[in-house]
Formats: sequence, C-alpha cells, structure tokens
Amino acid sequence: MNTLTAGTPAPDFTLNDQDNNPVTLSKLQGKKVLLYFYPRASTPGCTVQAQGLRDTKAELDAHNVIVLGVSPDTPKKLTNFTNKQELNFTLLADEEHEVCEKYGVWQLKKFMGKENMGVVRTSFLIDESGNLEHVFNKFKTKDHHQVVLDYLNQ
Repeated sequence: MNTLTAGTPAPDFTLNDQDNNPVTLSKLQGKKVLLYFYPRASTPGCTVQAQGLRDTKAELDAHNVIVLGVSPDTPKKLTNFTNKQELNFTLLADEEHEVCEKYGVWQLKKFMGKENMGVVRTSFLIDESGNLEHVFNKFKTKDHHQVVLDYLNQ
C-alpha cells in the first residue's frame, strides 16, 4: 500500500466521469483539486459527505478548488447519485480501483466481523502545480466539507 504524503507529486490518472467523459488530473493544473475517495455512491455516509461539498461549492470555488469524488462505482450509478442529490461537482468511476490503489486508499477493511477490500475514506488537496498539499484522513462524513474549508481558510 502506498502512503502518499504532502509535498509529493499527485499520481496522474484518467477516469470517466458520471457522463462517461474522460477526466485527466494533470489537465487541471493551475487550480487546486480536492480529490476525495469514498466507498460507494448513495450510501448514507457518502451521501452526507457529498451534500456537504455540494452546499459549500461557492466557498470552495472562491479558493479556486475543483472537487472530484472517486469511488469504485459505474458511471451509471454516479449519474443516478448526481441527479438524486443534485450534485454540482464531478464524480469519477474507478471500477477497477486502480486509482484508489495508486493513492493507497484501497485497503482491507473489517466490518461486522467480515473482512473485505474497499475504499478507506480519504481526501487529498492537490496544489496548482500537481503536488499533494494536504491529506485529510480523520474526519466525520458530516464534517468533511468544514474540515477542508477550515484548512483552506487558515
């Protein structure tokens, strides 16, 4: 498992968004990118987290931050999630969890006595030059947006 730290280059990738359009991280240089990894669209925790980012998009825009959510869902499932929650940012489908693995968030998880591989909820703030500026890995889903904004406002 990779453990990415602040100051290192963000691994580049291309994934399809909820509309099946390719998005390449390196093409977003010049803006900050909040790359947030979440386990599964339309689950309670992931929904609360996405709603918080949706509701603070204007504040994130003011900091020149583009939000990209990544999960191992299909583009179709992401489209449904986007439409149902009226999300105003891009979701990316990492069905083969290749990008999750590059960022070290695809890990063995234990839940109710069972072990399986899945996404450990983590967010990476990538600076305008494509380097990791900050890693957010300790937050509650309902507070995620505020933790990010607090960091940006300091």
